[in-house]
Amino acid sequence: MKKIAVVFASAGLMALAACGEKPANETANASNAVVENVVENATNAADNAANAADNAANAANVAGNAANAE
Repeated sequence: MKKIAVVFASAGLMALAACGEKPANETANASNAVVENVVENATNAADNAANAADNAANAANVAGNAANAE
């Protein structure tokens, strides 16, 4: 019975050793993905703010054109 347990334990260790990435690498990759998402979200927020400013300027131009048309 002990031999079977040793065989399964060694098979399990060999399976873990055969895995591609270490858990530390997976954690680092996940952390990098979070940082990339934060940067992308900040860029999108800046783009949205610029678009809102453009929209406000366009609305002011429309109002000015309407006033001039009278």
